Amino acid sequence: MRVQIASEPGRPDRDNEDFAAAAPGLFVVVDGAGTPAGVGSGCVHSVAWYARNLGGLLLGAATDVGVGLDEALAVGIERVNALHAGTCDLGHPGSPSATVALARVSGERLDYLVLSDAVVVLDLVDQEPAVITDDRLAEVIARLGEPGELPAVGSGEHSERLRGRVEQLAAYRNQAGGFWVASTKPEAAGQALAGSTPLSELGAVALLSDGASRLVDSFDLMSWPELLAVLRKDGPAELITRTREAEASDPQGTRWPRGKASDDATAVLWVSGN
Repeated sequence: MRVQIASEPGRPDRDNEDFAAAAPGLFVVVDGAGTPAGVGSGCVHSVAWYARNLGGLLLGAATDVGVGLDEALAVGIERVNALHAGTCDLGHPGSPSATVALARVSGERLDYLVLSDAVVVLDLVDQEPAVITDDRLAEVIARLGEPGELPAVGSGEHSERLRGRVEQLAAYRNQAGGFWVASTKPEAAGQALAGSTPLSELGAVALLSDGASRLVDSFDLMSWPELLAVLRKDGPAELITRTREAEASDPQGTRWPRGKASDDATAVLWVSGN
């Protein structure tokens, strides 16, 4: 068994709001949901602080194979709540949040969990890859619609539009009929997508933040089998390098409208010994 991890902030002058870690037979990616300037959170801590603490506590909870992955995530959320309940307003709708991808070897199977738009890609033997991601956030955004063309990334109008969208989405976050993320409600863990696959059918598994999956699901520059081929041949760092090259070719988001010119990007690859 072999594990490779790469993670890089979207900009060198900003904290990386992604977190990734591995323990024997256990892998996690947490993608903190960055917020535009001017959007309140009720919290004295940063999104990066939240992602790091949730990731570490989740990893610890999930090492017990007798605990389900959804239960481990709920425990992680509860423990982060305990870290800052005395200093922060945990009832604030903008409290720091994150998406989660988690995988764990359990006997002869691999169990996995995805909450919100992180991605788990199962490299199945003699089959097309299975891609697991939670598209409820995208569905809410589609229902809200976009008023006309998106302005250039980085412009004042783009920032204002993004700020308004984040404020709109707060009403749908961790609500029935909306979308679910890791934040202050442990019950969100029960809304995660979870499953299991036999190790005998699995060649590898990749866990990606949405900043590392965009070459496929946002930019349409490669397929999932091609992404897995890059990861297997050249590693997660090469996938991020190629993502940065694509982002740099479209700095204003003309070809690929998006919230950030360059997003934090994290990829974990585990190659089975089968």
